[in-house]
Amino acid sequence: MKKAFLVLFASFLFGLSCNKKAETIAPPANTEPVAANRRCAAYEVLQNDLKTDPGLQQRMDAIESFTRNFQNNPNAARLLPDGSLEVPVIVNVLYHTAAENISTAQINSQIRVLNQDYAGSNPDINATPSLFSRFLSGNTGIKFVLQNVVRKQTDRLSWSTNNAMKKGNQGGIDATSPSTTLNIWVCTLGGGILGYAQFPGGNINTDGVVILNTAFGNMGTAEAPYDKGRTATHEVGHYFNLRHIWGDRTCGDDQVDDTPIHTSYNFGCPSFPDNSSCGGTVHPMMTMNYMDYTDDACMYMFTGGQKIRMQATFATGGPRATLR
Repeated sequence: MKKAFLVLFASFLFGLSCNKKAETIAPPANTEPVAANRRCAAYEVLQNDLKTDPGLQQRMDAIESFTRNFQNNPNAARLLPDGSLEVPVIVNVLYHTAAENISTAQINSQIRVLNQDYAGSNPDINATPSLFSRFLSGNTGIKFVLQNVVRKQTDRLSWSTNNAMKKGNQGGIDATSPSTTLNIWVCTLGGGILGYAQFPGGNINTDGVVILNTAFGNMGTAEAPYDKGRTATHEVGHYFNLRHIWGDRTCGDDQVDDTPIHTSYNFGCPSFPDNSSCGGTVHPMMTMNYMDYTDDACMYMFTGGQKIRMQATFATGGPRATLR
C-alpha cells in the first residue's frame, strides 16, 4: 500500500521510503478520549459484530478483494448519466425532549453539507496545504437526496452502540429499505460518542449511520466544535467502506494508497505540518482528512484513493450496488 503517496511525496522533497504496515498494537479506538474530543465508535462496533456474526469476516474479505480488483478498473462503476450516484436518505429522529426533536431545517443543513463535502465543493477545501492538493478527490460522484424524516418520542434518555435505536421492538425505529436507502439515526448517544456507522457486509437490518443530535448539521442543536456537519461526513465515509486514516492502530493501514502514514488519531485543530515518524521517517500527517478525529472546522478533504475505494462499493457487484 501507499505507493502512490510515497512516490509523489518523495517528489515534494520529503523522500519517503517506508511502507504503511500495521503494527500489532491495540487500536487507539478502544481508548476513551475526553469528552471534548471526537469519538467515533465504528471500529469498536465492527469488532463486536465480528465476534457475533461468524460469516462477517468472510464477507468483508470478499469485499476487500472486490475493491482491489475495482481499483484496477474504476470505470466499471454504475453511475447515473451525469457521472453520479444518487443516494436516497431516511433520517430517523429519536427524541425524549423537544430540543432533541431536531428541525427539518437542521436535517436539510446536514444533507447540504454531505453534498458539498462529497462533491469537493465545500468552501474550506481551499485550506488544503499545497503538499496535499494533488491528492484531492474532487467530486466523488455521490449525491444525497432526503426522502423522508421519521420521528419517534421515547422515554430513553440516551442510547449506546448496541443498535437498539435501529430496532422498533427495543424502542428504536426500524430501518427503511436499508438495501436501497441510507438510513441515518439521530439521537442522544452516551459515552462521549459522536457517532458510528456499519461497514459494508454487515447485517442489513442494522445497516446505516448513527449521529449524536448535537453533532448533526450546522444549525439548531449542533454544538461547537462539531457544528459543521462533519461527523456525518466521517460516518458516511465508513458506510462507503473508508477506514480511519490511522488504520485503527499505531502506524496502521487504511487500505488507501494516497493517504500518508499516521502515527495515530489527531484531535482538535493541529497546525500544519503535524508530523508522524512511522517507519523511521518524519512526514506530515493529513490531519485535515475527513477520516481523522480533528474538529469539524479542521477536516475538509477526501483523497482520490478514498474516492475510488468508495466508488467500489456501488460498482456493479459491489456491496452497495443496490443503492438507487
